[in-house]
Amino acid sequence: MKKRTMIIGAGNATKLLLDEIRNSAKDAEKGVATSNASKINPVCLIDDDRYKIGKPFEGVLVAGTTSDIPKIAKQENIEQILFSIPSCPPKDRQVIMDLCGKTGLPVKVLPFVGTLLDTSNVGTGETNFATQIRDIKVEDLLGRDPIKFDNKDIRAYIENKVCMVTGGGGSIGSELVRQIAKYNPKQIIIVDIYENNAYDIQQELVMEYGKSLNLVTLIASVRDYFRMNQIFKTYQPEVIFHAAAHKHVPLMENNPMEAIKNNVIGTFNVATLAMFNNVKKFVMISTDKAVNPTNVMGASKRCCEMIVRFMSMQKESNTEFVVTRFGNVLGSNGSVIPLFKRQIEQGKPVTVTHPEIIRYFMTIPEAVSLVLEAASIAQGGEIFVLDMGMPVKIVTLAENLIRMYGKVPYKDVPIKFTGLRPGEKIKEELLMNEEGLKKTKNKLIFIGKQIDIDTSKFINELWKLKSAASENNDEIAINALHEIVPTFTTPEKFNSTILKKSEPVEQKN
Repeated sequence: MKKRTMIIGAGNATKLLLDEIRNSAKDAEKGVATSNASKINPVCLIDDDRYKIGKPFEGVLVAGTTSDIPKIAKQENIEQILFSIPSCPPKDRQVIMDLCGKTGLPVKVLPFVGTLLDTSNVGTGETNFATQIRDIKVEDLLGRDPIKFDNKDIRAYIENKVCMVTGGGGSIGSELVRQIAKYNPKQIIIVDIYENNAYDIQQELVMEYGKSLNLVTLIASVRDYFRMNQIFKTYQPEVIFHAAAHKHVPLMENNPMEAIKNNVIGTFNVATLAMFNNVKKFVMISTDKAVNPTNVMGASKRCCEMIVRFMSMQKESNTEFVVTRFGNVLGSNGSVIPLFKRQIEQGKPVTVTHPEIIRYFMTIPEAVSLVLEAASIAQGGEIFVLDMGMPVKIVTLAENLIRMYGKVPYKDVPIKFTGLRPGEKIKEELLMNEEGLKKTKNKLIFIGKQIDIDTSKFINELWKLKSAASENNDEIAINALHEIVPTFTTPEKFNSTILKKSEPVEQKN
């Protein structure tokens, strides 16, 4: 069944697609099996080139500009929209997608030019150009191009090295393992306490690489110093990516001891063992929630950053210690996107905590590429921060996702505001005010100027925190965390300041 389709873009990509649609129609007349193109009825084209408006392009009328999308879609009884400008700049793409979203119709896209498959057979009836059409993804709406990284520098320190990834079964950890595997490491060691995740990434790599990849999967907790010491002595890792951590803010507010034990004590264990065993590089995965934290999880990660800094200041250390910090990761465990999708698919309201809540987003591959490249340029003690573009309102993300399903926000799918969760910020930050920024050779990676640590005071405070955690004393441990991290504040105090700044100023007559 052909769908009445509006195609956005009257350029080369659309020409190739229309060629295939015609060829597919001819094949259908001959009784030959056809491609996805046979399901497209190109009713009209949209283009912002004024000279094309009102004229046919490859036999299809260019009916108007992108601002006319909602009106023309209604007039022509359009059933689906196809975005066919693979080279469109990200910001323009976002504006056009917002206009498409107002129609309530399903939107499909052709991928970026660089990911298009070979189209050299167009016109011969052998191409499958239309098979590359896909549903729009949330990352298409980030308002920027996918970030590219220097693979040569990454290969230089990964190739022929023993690389260990703690939390190797998690969202970030498993992607780290995938990308490390491409650079010919001597061995990859996955360390994770959750056996199901560890098993999944293990089997994925075995299927892809077979015996060509030297892979070891270990079930262990970073909290257990003696077990981790055994792993270090046995496998002698040269590069460590420390991704093991508890990351769910509301859960950790209710279980603060677990955040301290797993994040703080776990990091101290692995970092200490890295120094004692002369590991070449130790890379810790941090979060924007570590900046001016308003919750135990964020404060614990800031403390982890301080531990890494502390280790880098030890004169006897031969290890390059580095922190990488980024925002929310699309599609990760605990991300809002999978939750929103489940809610839409089950016919339930989409839940957003607050209409003003803002977050920075990146894709999992981007986050991991940042980690890998940051490690390649590290000299020790830095916090690397990624320029993630403009922050995104969560409610806007929810609205766009609803539109991707061909539904109208607030009409077909309600959006329910449930109130901020324990410890939750209205707006996340990437850098502390006192850190400043220093450029690197990658224009999207910056180095935050670290704060000097009083090492003797810090280690005493850390010992106090560790003792309180081991006794499961919430009150003493949280107070100790406040002492170590002076910027640790309450969400109420932080959010009230942010909301006041965003309030409109009253005009005086």
